[in-house]
Amino acid sequence: MELSEVTRINRALNKMSKLYREAKARKLADLGLHPGQDVLLWVLASADEGMTVSELAAQLGIESPTATRSLARMENADLFRREHVPHDRRQVRIVVTDHGRELIEAIETVWAELAADALGPVPTGQRQLVLSVLEEANDRLLKLVDKSVLADG
Repeated sequence: MELSEVTRINRALNKMSKLYREAKARKLADLGLHPGQDVLLWVLASADEGMTVSELAAQLGIESPTATRSLARMENADLFRREHVPHDRRQVRIVVTDHGRELIEAIETVWAELAADALGPVPTGQRQLVLSVLEEANDRLLKLVDKSVLADG
């Protein structure tokens, strides 16, 4: 690859990452959420009976202390409650509240809007190609970094 192409790719990926995160932050702010909290709440909502912090961390591909810190930041928003696990009082399950569940559809709408805004009128076939290229790039980069980097979704 020539340096001019390398520079263009580097610039485009850095710029897209920053712009996507900022656009996501602005849209999620209307819901009272920050980037990363949307993914955490969405994953929690997929488990009707809740999850332990370690189960949540495993689902998100992050360490338990990172999940604990994220939950602490969300503590006062009435998005989840903590329930003791009956067979092990040391364990706590995180269960999404009705208020938290009400946000799931809005979160998915934000994601859909961001995807549409980012890709614009790209035809379906090309969208699939773009998605494949991005997923392959993510897979290659994941081999180079610690998975905890993914904590902010």
